[in-house]
Amino acid sequence: MAILLNLMSPVSNPSLGYSRKSGGFYSHVPNLHSFSLSKGFARALASTQITISSKDSVSALPNWRLGKTDPRGKDLKLNDAFQNLDYMVAKGQKPDVNRATQLLYDLCKANKFKRAIRVMEMMASSGIIPDAASYTYLVNHLCKRGNVGHAMQLVEKMEEYGYPTNTVTYNSIIRGLCMHGNFSRSLQLLDKLMRKGLIPNAFTYSFLLEAAYKEKGVREAMRLLNEIVAKGGKPNLVSYNVLLTGLCKEGKTEEAIKFFRNLPSRGFSPNVVSYNILLRSLCYEGRWEEANELLAEMDSGDRAPSIVTYNILISSLALHGKTEQALEVLEEMTRGQFKPTATSYNPIIARLCKEGKVDLVVKYLDQMIYRRCNPNEGTYNAVANLCGEGKTQEAFSIIHSLGPKQSSPTREFYKSIISSLCRKGNTYAAFQLLYEMTKHGFTPDSYTYSSLIRGLCLEGMLDEAIEIFGIMEENEQKPDVDNYNALLLGFCKSQRTDLSLEAFVMMIEKGNMPNETTYTILVEGLAHEDEMGLAAEVLKELLARQFLSQSTVERLVMQYHLEGIPI
Repeated sequence: MAILLNLMSPVSNPSLGYSRKSGGFYSHVPNLHSFSLSKGFARALASTQITISSKDSVSALPNWRLGKTDPRGKDLKLNDAFQNLDYMVAKGQKPDVNRATQLLYDLCKANKFKRAIRVMEMMASSGIIPDAASYTYLVNHLCKRGNVGHAMQLVEKMEEYGYPTNTVTYNSIIRGLCMHGNFSRSLQLLDKLMRKGLIPNAFTYSFLLEAAYKEKGVREAMRLLNEIVAKGGKPNLVSYNVLLTGLCKEGKTEEAIKFFRNLPSRGFSPNVVSYNILLRSLCYEGRWEEANELLAEMDSGDRAPSIVTYNILISSLALHGKTEQALEVLEEMTRGQFKPTATSYNPIIARLCKEGKVDLVVKYLDQMIYRRCNPNEGTYNAVANLCGEGKTQEAFSIIHSLGPKQSSPTREFYKSIISSLCRKGNTYAAFQLLYEMTKHGFTPDSYTYSSLIRGLCLEGMLDEAIEIFGIMEENEQKPDVDNYNALLLGFCKSQRTDLSLEAFVMMIEKGNMPNETTYTILVEGLAHEDEMGLAAEVLKELLARQFLSQSTVERLVMQYHLEGIPI
């Protein structure tokens, strides 16, 4: 990827063009499959160093929050405050605990987690006791962003300073491990927690049980539950509902019913969540008699029907073609305490569209709007089902009629429709409706083309996504960096970073300069394909050339555990 070395130089003779496949819809980038990851980047790497000058002297933390400045100015002030704190601690001074804590929070909000960790360590090393809220906040924030390893290191270091870690903090790490597919490590951490004398709570068990059934299957989750109970653990109803969900998602409805009926023997009365979990399975399997029996039990208190209950009934009835019954449930809902939403109407609209009943679609959309239920993405995708029934013009007419009821101009409304359909993997309908829109004066812009590119990539049609660029040029619209970024991201999400690198070269040859988003996509694409060494090498080069901000580099280093990068 030698092109990185000359990014700021104009490209005089772009050589990579677009060719249309005869009889086909789209073309492909030449020589994509022969592109080498390591060779492509190796041509570009020649690292330099960036240094940050330190302050000569400080006596107190400057107030980085004063004044209205642009984002870059705020970033500089935040960095300045951090360097002042570092200087103070190095000189043996104790910073003000409130100011240091606020700095920690602001660094987290700015995604400067490495520095936030350092602030916590400096507070502890100075003899200041950080408050439990800020400590847990930092650990939780790290885990949510995928930086579980750094969170664990922070906990270990804080314990070395004599700062105790409570169950809530450990729960953040356990949840982080579970969320990122590290169930085995979460169990090891649980053992460590218990050896320290800390007692797991119901949240701990819920995180573990959910991770167990998602990673290992519901059998393993059941075994874990029995083990927890045998060791004196006390899971709550939330934990049992997690397992009930697992049984239903694996299609083990009979076992789910038995498990549900045995809840009282375990000391719990099923609540409305428990009932809804089982009801959904029964309804989607078409077991209406059993579903009715279950509904009859949902009489009052914690098991009284909720809006979720009604929506489960409506969507499952509509799915099975029982539209009349679905409408009856909807009417019963309106007569009761619950107000229908777009989520309530969308399954009915979708079913009527699949049946090609345009008049009824219009009728219930009017009713929906009359009842102040604003259409949402689900509504537009439901109406788009008409395209699959050969009624594209009718679908466009209906969607067009919804435009004046929205707050945005018609052009922006059309763009949002195309984007919504592509996000949901409904790209075929998006193209059909786009054709109708163009007949009514709509001209696709860069945003619209990016939506189509993302949608095609989402559905695995990578060659077709590339051909969008040829279509744009035929329509005298030059692709921009956002279009290329959409393509690069689509390739990376499809585990084809090799294609993204070739498209990156094509982007440069066409005269489009990459931005920070472009480089971030490529580094993350490499990391997701476990090319950690190459990702780190590329990131180091990008930092040296100041193509990425310090905060972005820090986030990437911590999220993917990249080594050898000065931050």
